[in-house]
Amino acid sequence: MVVKKKTTKVEAVALDEEKLCKLIASLSVDGEADGVRHLSQTLQTCLEVTDPVQQIQLIKKAGSQLEALSEEGAGGALDACLNALALVYISVQAKNPLRRAVASALSSAPEWLQGRTVDSLSTCLSDCLSTPCSEQHPHTIDTVSACLDGFQLGERCINKLLPKVLTFICKVLHEYLHQNRGLAGRHIAQAQLMQSCLAAVKTSMLVLQRSQGALSEVLQAQQDTPGSLLSCYVHILTDDEFVQAVQSTAGMAVVLLLRSVMGSGDEVASVVCSLLRGSVQGLESAPRWLRRSCEALCMSGRPPGVSLYLCHGALAMLSWKGSLPGPQWEELLLLVPKMLLDLDVSVKESSTAMVVARVLTLWSGAALDCLQEQTRLCPPSLQAALRGGSELQRHLLEHIYSHWEHPLDGVRHQTRSLFRNLLRLHRLTKPADGDPAEDPYVAELTHSLMELEWHMRGKYGSLGCLVELYGAEHLLRIQPLLPSRLLDLMGDQTLAPYASDLLERLFVSHKAQLAKRASEETEDWMELWHRTWVNPLLHVLCHTRPEQTTYILDYFLPKLLRCSPSSLAHMVRALQDAPPCRTAAKATGSSSSRGALGALMTCLRAARAQGVTASSEEGLWGGLIPLALLRQALIHKHDQVRMDALGLVCESHRSTEVVTSQEMELIRHFLPANLNSQSPGVRQQTVSLLKKLLCRVKDSSQLLQKRLVQDRDQEVRSTDQRSLHQYTEFLRWLCVNLLEVLLPGASFSKCLVSLNLLNLLGQLFTFAAGNHEPSLLALGEVVTPAHAQNVLHCAASNFLEVKQLATSLLRRLPPPTVGLQVPETMLSVLQAALDLSTSTKPYDSVTAAHLLHLLLQQPELIPVLLRCAQDHDLDLQICPPPAQASQTLLSELNTLAAVRFLLRRLQVELSGAESSLLRAAASFPLYGRAHCITAVLQHLNTECLSRTEQWRGLVSELIAVCYRMSDVVSAVVQSSSPEGLIPMDTDSETSGGLQRILQEIQPRDSNDFFNSARELETPQGDDRTQPPTRHTPPPNADGEDYRVTAQMVLVCCWRSMKEVAMLLGQLCQSLPLHYINENELTHPGLITEEQVEGVGLYFRQQLLQSRHRGAFELAYVGFVRLTDMLCRSGSRALQQLPSRWLAEVLQEVKSSDPTSKLCATRRSAGIPFYIQALLSSEPKSSSCSLLKTSMRQLIALATPCADRNTDGSTVPQVHALNILRALYRDTRLGENVIPFVSDGMQAAVLGFTSPVWAVRNSSTLLFSTLITRIFGVKRGKDEHSKKNRMTGREFFTRFPALYPFLLRQLEEAAATVESDSGHVKLHPSLFLLLLVLSRLYPSPMDGSSSPLGLAPFRPLIIRCGRSAVYRTREMAARALVPFVLLTQVPSTVRSLLQDLPPKPGPEIQHNHIHGTLLQVLFLLRSFQTDSHRPLPAGSGIGEALRQRMWLASRQNSCLVTRGAFLDVLMCLCGSKTSLLEDSEASALRQTALSILMASELITSDSSSAPLGPGTTQYLLSLAQVGLSASVDFPDLWSGFELRKQLLDSLLRSPHYEVRELALEGILRKLHEEEEEGIKRSPLWLDETTVSDLTNMAIHERHHQCLAKVLQVLSVLSSSSELLWKDGALSQKEVLKHLLTLAENFSHSAELLSAVVMLASQLVVELVSSGHQDPGAVACLAQWGALVCSCSGEEQPVEVKLMVAKVLVTCSSTLMTNPQLPLGFPATVSLWRSLFMLLQDEDQDVRDSASDFTSSVPAHLLSKDVAGVSVCPPAALDLSVELLCGMFELWGQQGAGVLALTQWLMGEEDRSDEEEADEASCLDEDDFLFEKGELNLWAEPLQWVKLLHRHLCSLVVSLGQNQGAGAVDSEQVRQLRTQARTKVLVSQQALNRLPALPQFSCTMEHARLTLRHRRAELALDVLDRFKSVSSCL
Repeated sequence: MVVKKKTTKVEAVALDEEKLCKLIASLSVDGEADGVRHLSQTLQTCLEVTDPVQQIQLIKKAGSQLEALSEEGAGGALDACLNALALVYISVQAKNPLRRAVASALSSAPEWLQGRTVDSLSTCLSDCLSTPCSEQHPHTIDTVSACLDGFQLGERCINKLLPKVLTFICKVLHEYLHQNRGLAGRHIAQAQLMQSCLAAVKTSMLVLQRSQGALSEVLQAQQDTPGSLLSCYVHILTDDEFVQAVQSTAGMAVVLLLRSVMGSGDEVASVVCSLLRGSVQGLESAPRWLRRSCEALCMSGRPPGVSLYLCHGALAMLSWKGSLPGPQWEELLLLVPKMLLDLDVSVKESSTAMVVARVLTLWSGAALDCLQEQTRLCPPSLQAALRGGSELQRHLLEHIYSHWEHPLDGVRHQTRSLFRNLLRLHRLTKPADGDPAEDPYVAELTHSLMELEWHMRGKYGSLGCLVELYGAEHLLRIQPLLPSRLLDLMGDQTLAPYASDLLERLFVSHKAQLAKRASEETEDWMELWHRTWVNPLLHVLCHTRPEQTTYILDYFLPKLLRCSPSSLAHMVRALQDAPPCRTAAKATGSSSSRGALGALMTCLRAARAQGVTASSEEGLWGGLIPLALLRQALIHKHDQVRMDALGLVCESHRSTEVVTSQEMELIRHFLPANLNSQSPGVRQQTVSLLKKLLCRVKDSSQLLQKRLVQDRDQEVRSTDQRSLHQYTEFLRWLCVNLLEVLLPGASFSKCLVSLNLLNLLGQLFTFAAGNHEPSLLALGEVVTPAHAQNVLHCAASNFLEVKQLATSLLRRLPPPTVGLQVPETMLSVLQAALDLSTSTKPYDSVTAAHLLHLLLQQPELIPVLLRCAQDHDLDLQICPPPAQASQTLLSELNTLAAVRFLLRRLQVELSGAESSLLRAAASFPLYGRAHCITAVLQHLNTECLSRTEQWRGLVSELIAVCYRMSDVVSAVVQSSSPEGLIPMDTDSETSGGLQRILQEIQPRDSNDFFNSARELETPQGDDRTQPPTRHTPPPNADGEDYRVTAQMVLVCCWRSMKEVAMLLGQLCQSLPLHYINENELTHPGLITEEQVEGVGLYFRQQLLQSRHRGAFELAYVGFVRLTDMLCRSGSRALQQLPSRWLAEVLQEVKSSDPTSKLCATRRSAGIPFYIQALLSSEPKSSSCSLLKTSMRQLIALATPCADRNTDGSTVPQVHALNILRALYRDTRLGENVIPFVSDGMQAAVLGFTSPVWAVRNSSTLLFSTLITRIFGVKRGKDEHSKKNRMTGREFFTRFPALYPFLLRQLEEAAATVESDSGHVKLHPSLFLLLLVLSRLYPSPMDGSSSPLGLAPFRPLIIRCGRSAVYRTREMAARALVPFVLLTQVPSTVRSLLQDLPPKPGPEIQHNHIHGTLLQVLFLLRSFQTDSHRPLPAGSGIGEALRQRMWLASRQNSCLVTRGAFLDVLMCLCGSKTSLLEDSEASALRQTALSILMASELITSDSSSAPLGPGTTQYLLSLAQVGLSASVDFPDLWSGFELRKQLLDSLLRSPHYEVRELALEGILRKLHEEEEEGIKRSPLWLDETTVSDLTNMAIHERHHQCLAKVLQVLSVLSSSSELLWKDGALSQKEVLKHLLTLAENFSHSAELLSAVVMLASQLVVELVSSGHQDPGAVACLAQWGALVCSCSGEEQPVEVKLMVAKVLVTCSSTLMTNPQLPLGFPATVSLWRSLFMLLQDEDQDVRDSASDFTSSVPAHLLSKDVAGVSVCPPAALDLSVELLCGMFELWGQQGAGVLALTQWLMGEEDRSDEEEADEASCLDEDDFLFEKGELNLWAEPLQWVKLLHRHLCSLVVSLGQNQGAGAVDSEQVRQLRTQARTKVLVSQQALNRLPALPQFSCTMEHARLTLRHRRAELALDVLDRFKSVSSCL
């Protein structure tokens, strides 16, 4: 992204009139030398002109004249000139270029004149320093700073006035320190003061640095000034009210002043060391005045930040290059990191952690400076301390490991820099050694880093540093597969930038290393580089899912091509030679990979974007790839392949590269099939890439037009003209096609993409017709009024983004085509907007606002508004605009008129709502008008309003109306039960309002208020006791009926509250404020301070008293706008309001007064929002004092306390917990809340001990928020993923207070879990503690002696495993895993196993046994996942298990522990990669097998069947052993002879869970073999087992088991023919059985899918066998009906996916079979099912159905698309074309025309009366937010047009083929009659609709339009068919 550089503002010299006149008069001289006279005249002119640019030019001229002056004749006039220049220099603002010009002019004075110049400048500066006005101080400070900024004369001036300058700076700093005490709560003023203070400190440092020589004289003459200056610095350092930038600069200033006073010897280092330690010892060498000033820095209670800023100052202000002056310097260099590391543990603020990290990096740079000059001069002790492996390096590495995952990017960056510098320090301090592998420190460090988890982001930067210093081969030797591993990680968005950066460092370094050795070796080093880096990339691109490789294209591939452009040829060659990707060729849905074609597109796209190669006209990419491949890729099934292909066409290294005709043709091929994408990412990429292409068109067209003007040869001119003509044709085609897809019923995604592209066309080119632009850029002539109407109708869309884009486009289209300038059209649009603004559907008001926004641009709006007001009897006093009004004035007057009109309407309706809220909710809800007013005001430019008095009055009216609206609806939203309006409040004010509402709406006859609508009686109605009848509602005075539900009332009320909040917020935020500033100057505005404060009090009331979430959440949005405005306003009173309001509400929260009106719901309703808005408005650059104070008070309230454990303290505690939760969640508070996380966590954990439910509930919510705040938002489906964990060191370093707290709490909890007594003792906080601890894990980089180590937690967690609560035992096992290092797992597991009893006994505690076994199991699983290697030999685990094998046998009466022990056995020896040695694992397997054979699962003794708790888990554990021995790994278990018995036992088990597990295992194994390409029948399933499976399919009663067995049989049936009941059942009988199952169990999606799949395979076999008896034909027809019914829109997604798979699989056998085995009607119905699936709502269903094209016999399709998976829209087009071709092949063209014509007309055979009844019924039961089943992707009109196009082609083909089958002429006649009738009826219905029906009755209009279009096109086809038939 190109960022425009900020230009400096040039301003003219601003002097007061009197001073300017005197100055000009002083320059009026006569009798002087010519040079002086000319100079004075130039300066006079300069002062008289007001243009700053002219002044700069004159100043430069004066500089040249000054330089040319000679010494002769230089009198007093010259002094006046110099004085004028000096005065201008002093007067100009700091960053004005005029000041730099004056400095340049003064510097050009000849040498003889420089003394007088300095005198003049000194005089002016001295006067400036003497001014008493404090407002001039910042300007004077800037002037002093400017004098020292490359201005030599200015520097001499400062040296001359040094005492006065220092005195002035001291005075200014003292004033600032005094002012800061009185600015509490005034954040803007405080921030400005901080900036001024920072500038003053920086200037003082600059003065001290540039005046070293003169400073010694000042010190001798006066010591008070430097002492006072030092005192100011010390005050800033020790005052926490100052921001860090000022304090850090003050720390540097202190050290600079010390160095300036004491020099650079050992003494200054000694003093700085003393200051760092906070000790007065060591200050003896300093002067007395300096010691006295520094004593404040040595006090014991100084803030911790003082040491940090002094360290920064010592490193920045002292010179560390070369040899150190003395031992104190060495001590200081080693003291600084020690101080910083000590400080790092106690730091809480993230901003301070950032400073610590930066200063540590600065220290490492200083240490490098010491060593890099001459290492031999560095003391050996210092070298030893800085060498790798030293104690200091170890501590610094621990700091790095604790902070490389820090949430702040800056901290992570500094940590990486520190790591790099530590490695460089090690290289400088160790003996020279070329090979890093021979350096034990580097080797160990590299190995430990490589063993870390890859989700740790800090690992990548550290490895990058190793690559930078030691080369890539160092890492590749350790892990040769590193490139592939890193490429696998590129699929993770959070890791992709880090992995790509490391990859770039690696392959660049590797290439350099190989090239360096190229002369020594004969092997082609580039080929080796390609094998290492390019081949793994191509493998990933070909075989990985496209969505996982997105970031490879974004981050990695461009870097690789930049490093080696020649590698593109290798990529293209390798991909073109690659075999087709198996997974891509399979019809596996959206999960398949992109294959070689997609990979080729990716590589070529990246290459072209990098400018590696360019396209050519002869063949794209210079003949590298055929054009047909690119066409395939542009409509490929996978989104990313299409996007890469489009990027290849659109992207270019040069923006002026001519777009070729081939590229335009490819876009024509791409666009129709890709406009309708449900993926937001694809839509965004499509628009972005096409924008690049359009920009190329624009830029290259300008270049071509310039070339045409130039004289060139005729051939080039004709080529350019042809290109421009092609551009014109392409742009017009694009414009027309995009406009024509915006039909009624167009999908949201297609509208979005089309409108985006049309807006781009409007931005880059123009729609204005006939202007001065070239014809290429004018697209207006292709836009018709019908197109504009389509765009206007898009504004009625339910999607906000579509509305916005349509409105934006309408403003760009030619006004005559839109037609809004016609008064009648404008009136109808205005009336539609007004009607929509009173609709009960909330989104209609948004449409109304967009329509009004369109009308505001029209010059004739006010007359139309007056006419409309007259129609509504409104007294609207609006003056028409002047005749020649500007666009700005016209917009203002239109806005004023529109707001006033809407306000008058709202006032009338508000009066009606005050008398009957229900009538308002049903017929004119208030929120629509208010929303329109807000929307209209949003587009008003408030900076240049001319009718200010009218606006002021209007604003007052608006605020008053808002308050009235709120009063009307607040009774509902502040009710205790707003959803049902049940009066629970005791407050008389609220209850009175509620009772009045309830009198209107309470049900009189039954309690059906919430289920049905109520008909409102008119005010003059009959007796109120008579219940109204639903179907005959009494009319009101206007003859209209009203219906209202509780939902309507509630929506009316809370949306009205929302719009009130938004309107008030908009008024306060956007309108200028009318106030008087501190200097008594009035700032005119439209809204007053009193009004703003009143709005604030209103928001306070709503937020603190509303109970409806919608109301207070949206009031919060408005209140945030207000608080932002308060802080930035110039009014002192308004600036202090947030702090005052905050203090008041916190006091009210604390008091828990029974009379308080604070809303005490379980989540405190709007109170957290109120406080959140007040605190988040505090500027980030301030000290955040309000936040810190509030957090401390809230944490004190939230933390349980023994002395206030009363009922009265519960409410404040609940409020405090809820408020804290909101503050921790607020992203705007950012890292500022991190210092309070530890206290918040303690409050949440302790809150669980409360006996009050409300406290525990709020503590739960707070705890959940803090977990997210600490560990981040969950970045995966795995709840226990390491992505949301951190090392214990990092956690306790960031939150050190939690270490003793969690340890103490865990000790208390662990003491309660012993279950010896048999009673359950559950500590309230135990679950929370285990949950937190399970998110921590030890890092292999942690030191052994750590004060924050995790070892003390381990025995406590182990003890928690003895709990009597199952969930606690499981959590303890999960929490133990991270606390055990990988190397400690074997010893820990052995000790845990040894704790188990070796034999049964009476004192056994099974809870203890189960908890221990779970811990062993979780540890072993973790070891298996992370280590990828077996347990070390001699671990003793196998022996310990064999000694306790009784736990798995019947000697153990507890089934739960039996099952857990079996799980441990399976973990150790159940997989192919065993954790134990082979002999030990084999012995365990034999023992486990003997236990299994003797178990209840195998033996048939029914009396010994286990019953009781844990039965299912135990049997499933046994079944896992059986499955491993019989299915998964029988060779490991030596269980070949037992396989049959085991499988039979599992499949015949009486427990369905066991049967289901066995079937899942078999199915998994079959799928694995299928993926491996094994086509034969599996050998491990013998005939008996297959027979068991077929019997289960007939007799199984459990649905899930039945579904699984049918899935197994489907897989088996695909490889060999099955025998059902050993041949007793025929395939036809089985098919009948399956079809019966489908009828009976249609509710079970899984079972129905399995039935469809297996039945389809049987049908294919029946058809293939050729047995076509009548019974089989009936079954086939029934199967066809089943498939069609299962493809319906209402079916579950998994069923439709299965149907799609079936249709794809059966395509060649059934659907494209020339013999029509199913008959013509059934086959055509299958095709229709396919078309329905290709238009399904679900993306996966459409993708799966689109694989149909790749399964069709290749000879039936064109060569370009045969065997290729295309996207669903392209597949739909191809399939319809293919069906038409099949009609010809079957000889059924006539029947095919009639069948497709019936599809075209639709199945609407009902009468108009039935449809009208249905429409009214639907309308009657219509609810506000409910919608039926809706397909947002399918587009009926586009489908109809597609059918019509192919039907026309089919009719033409029929005319050419005379023997195309007989056609029933009677059927044709009936169809024509039906079509004519439908055309007539639908047209009449459309004519009956009101004006602009798209807005008033959108759904009805869309339905009738579709029906009319269907009938028209069907009639057209039938007419064509008739003409063709007559010719036959």
